[in-house]
Amino acid sequence: MEKGMYFLDQKDMPTKWYNIMADMPGDMPPVLHPGTGKPATVDDAAGLFSRACAEQELNTTDRWIEIPEELQAVYRTWRPTVLHRAYRLEKALDTPAKIFYKYEGTNQAGSHKPNTATAQA
Repeated sequence: MEKGMYFLDQKDMPTKWYNIMADMPGDMPPVLHPGTGKPATVDDAAGLFSRACAEQELNTTDRWIEIPEELQAVYRTWRPTVLHRAYRLEKALDTPAKIFYKYEGTNQAGSHKPNTATAQA
């Protein structure tokens, strides 16, 4: 029988977020301040986001960003969630690719939303 579910131990949960901007080929256009039309600063973005989120939003150089320990502790109340292999979908698509999905319905909100909302709060 083929293995269909994969479990990650809590001790192996990620402790850093990946920032794709650090690996983009070339520079992306800067985020512009809506009032001035000039590149936004962290102080500008802090009016829209928390300061920590503003710093992350405008960070284009750091590939890995530490997840604060207090946030990791909150994540551990419902994560990690089980990773499932979609064997029947692979067969239906007649693909050699391995397809996986996560079912986030087991957390408190029943969706993926707490993963981002908790970090933003």
